[in-house]
Amino acid sequence: MSIKAVKVKVNDIVIGSDEPIVLIAGPCVIESAESVMEHAEKIKEVAKRAGVPFIFKASYDKANRSSADSFRGPGIRKGLEILKLVKDTLGVPILSDVHSVDEMAAAGAVLDVIQIPAFLCRQTDLLVKAAETGKAVNVKKGQFMSPGEMSNVVAKIEQCGNKNIMITERGTTFGYNMLVNDFRAIPIMKKTGYPVIYDATHSVQMPGGKGTSSGGESEYILPLSRAAVAAGCDGLFVEVHMSPENAKSDGPNMLKLDLLEDYLTQMLSIEKAVKKI
Repeated sequence: MSIKAVKVKVNDIVIGSDEPIVLIAGPCVIESAESVMEHAEKIKEVAKRAGVPFIFKASYDKANRSSADSFRGPGIRKGLEILKLVKDTLGVPILSDVHSVDEMAAAGAVLDVIQIPAFLCRQTDLLVKAAETGKAVNVKKGQFMSPGEMSNVVAKIEQCGNKNIMITERGTTFGYNMLVNDFRAIPIMKKTGYPVIYDATHSVQMPGGKGTSSGGESEYILPLSRAAVAAGCDGLFVEVHMSPENAKSDGPNMLKLDLLEDYLTQMLSIEKAVKKI
């Protein structure tokens, strides 16, 4: 049975199988208004030179940090103000994680894409509230779930009348402090008909690997991304930072901003070969 591919629209960006690969990128967390704006400006410039559609990402609250003492971000009120500034100043769509039903109304009024974190991807009330905002919804596949199970997640959003859905692959738990990618997940999840995004940086994360924080193996971002594009992903989710070693969250698994342009050049070469464009 053939599957009708759904096109997802985020402002002027169209995401889908025969559309250009999209870049979702930014620092893991909002560290300051100045830092976010600087990162967003630089990423926009790189994406423009590469000819890649760009959605800016930064979290206003990292609610699932390993330690209670870890930096979480400025919180929803200040965080959304900063993200709106990026959106209004640079004219780029914005995405952030939403962790609770209570946050959804405020987040939906500002964000262009509501992102559901992997650990919360089965939370029905959260998915329903996200769908009801009318915004595009990006759901990260739980590290504990098979790719086929994501069809149930998609159905919860569809039943609310929202078909602006993306699914993100971010690895599967493999023993302690380790994630692995099974790239069959991309074509399996594409059977839902919706675009599939590959999370290139959380896939190389080592959750809780440093005891009170997560580790990561950023040297594998490039080879795994090559495989994901070859497998047919519709977009790349990449957390980037000008100085990952000084980042306040997820530094070990982020891509250094200076490497982004070469990274995109390689991804576009593979996309061209795969799509025969």
